Amino acid sequence: MRVVADLAHEVRSKNAGPFWVTLEVFARDADGYAIVADPAFLDEPVIARLYAIDDVRTIQIFRIPELNVVKISFPRPVVQGGLLDRDIHAGQHHVPLALLPLPA
Repeated sequence: MRVVADLAHEVRSKNAGPFWVTLEVFARDADGYAIVADPAFLDEPVIARLYAIDDVRTIQIFRIPELNVVKISFPRPVVQGGLLDRDIHAGQHHVPLALLPLPA
């Protein structure tokens, strides 16, 4: 089974301030980008399911074809540095997206 990471140079996550997380998929080429950026494959409901986000309206997806990049931002489930924060840099949040199976 192929996954998003198979089409990318890098899939990463990071803080976008203390209240937001940003995920980035840097596709290897235009063909890979076309798959990952396709709204029929990757959209707000998919991200909501992967990250247990209740309100899909809080998810922002930016498709940047000139760079073969898809950026996704959503509110952090726990404020950065808060008592329950287990990943202060949001550096591990990319894993569910990287392991998302590709369409057949």
